[in-house]
Amino acid sequence: MDALWTVLALLVAGGLGSPVTLLVLRLARSVDTAQRRREDAPEPPGNPRIDLPDPPRTPPSVTAGTLPPGVLRGGLVIGVLERIAVTLAILTGEPVGIAYVVAVKALGRYAELKETPAASERFIIGTLTSLLWAAIVGAVVRTYLI
Repeated sequence: MDALWTVLALLVAGGLGSPVTLLVLRLARSVDTAQRRREDAPEPPGNPRIDLPDPPRTPPSVTAGTLPPGVLRGGLVIGVLERIAVTLAILTGEPVGIAYVVAVKALGRYAELKETPAASERFIIGTLTSLLWAAIVGAVVRTYLI
């Protein structure tokens, strides 16, 4: 019966983690978009106006909501494997395995993240969501099994 619960935990962590992570990333983008709209809105009358320097003439090459093609390729597969590894680490009582997963993932993406700030933001949000989901699933099943 323990083996069945372990397999179920790995399936839930690996499979259902993707929709949860995508939902959180979509939510983060909508919050960012709403914040940018508020910043672009005109000031209400009566507030003193502060003169700021003009923004740069050329916009940044990458915005927070879009990524150039090829950036963070394989993220879905990496995310599934990451969640399975984290859940296994929790179920086997080896939480140090989580540190290995995070280190390997960060080192593997370092060059891309250094070049693209928008990718870096998505990477952090996606990784934290993915890790939290896997940790919750692993902890719930481990609690049940003990």
